[in-house]
Amino acid sequence: MALLAELLVAQPGHVLVVALGLLALWWLVCWSGAVNRRSARPLLWSSAGWGLYAAWEALVQLRTPEANIRVDLLLIWPLLGALTLYGLIRCAIAVRR
Repeated sequence: MALLAELLVAQPGHVLVVALGLLALWWLVCWSGAVNRRSARPLLWSSAGWGLYAAWEALVQLRTPEANIRVDLLLIWPLLGALTLYGLIRCAIAVRR
C-alpha cells in the first residue's frame, strides 16, 4: 500500500498515465472487434474515473501542497479500485465469449 501511495498520491501525472492506459485498452478492445462497445463501456468509465482523480490530485496540489493527511483517499481509492476491477473483469468475460 505504501508503494501505491508513493506512486499515486501527489502525482497527477502518474494518475493520468493510468487513465490513458485504460483508455488505450478500451480503444484497442473496441477497435479489434473483440467485443462490442457496450461490453467495453466499463473500461471507459474507469478511465474517466482515473482522469477525474488526476484532476482532483492536481487541484489538491495547487490549493494545499502541504496536505499530509488525506481523508478523501479513503473514499476515492476503493471506488477507483472497484470500478477498475469491474471494468477489467467485464471486458475479459466479453472477450472470452
